[in-house]
Amino acid sequence: MEDNGKTRLRRQIETLDAANALTAPLLRSIEHLLELSAAAMDSDEASIIVRDEETEDLRFLAAIGEVADKLRGLRIPSGKGIAGFVFSSGQPIAVADVGQDTNFYAEVDRQTGYSTQTILATPLRFNGEVIGVLEYVNRIGEPPFAPFTPDEMDTAAFYAEAISSLVDAHESAALVENLCNRLEKEGDMREWLNNLRTAPEHREMIELALLVREIASRGETERRFCREILETFARYTVSSESSESFLSF
Repeated sequence: MEDNGKTRLRRQIETLDAANALTAPLLRSIEHLLELSAAAMDSDEASIIVRDEETEDLRFLAAIGEVADKLRGLRIPSGKGIAGFVFSSGQPIAVADVGQDTNFYAEVDRQTGYSTQTILATPLRFNGEVIGVLEYVNRIGEPPFAPFTPDEMDTAAFYAEAISSLVDAHESAALVENLCNRLEKEGDMREWLNNLRTAPEHREMIELALLVREIASRGETERRFCREILETFARYTVSSESSESFLSF
């Protein structure tokens, strides 16, 4: 039973490390697209807002601009704000003066010290479901700021389509990471888990998993070829009755 428990925990940690290895580059890619899109929109600030599955509040996943560090992780109560409206309705919106919009959630400005005047917000959709909101705030330069235009709403929708798949991938990896973190906190084997993370063979397994993922992501032909190679090797290890193989981990 102890061996089975260690094997199960080992698999959990492998999954956690793989999730850790994925979330950081995904977030960097999201922020890079935010920078490109904000420049195209002539916007001073841009952010990605997603829903917290536990509390159902909205939270800032990524942001660029003057108060980006203050925005990351900040929360908006469920149903509040322009982002809450866009998330629940699935409709984009451009607000020329947020002071005249009853949906505007001023608490974000109070916490960051920023002065929001105009917003363009559009939903992030993945597989037909709204998974977040892409927001652009103010123009580059000094106020008064020109409002965002209908053509820019179309441009924002184009960027939202590109960003949404990255956001979905990031949130899926983060969900696995959070689950494994909770499992890790249970029980009295933390020291064993820490030792496992630093074991050379463990690092090699994570690198191998990421390599397989990279190859498989290149297309159907690559996935099929990769699968055939692994299945052939698996059959070989079973037929040779090796006392221990990578399949036993």
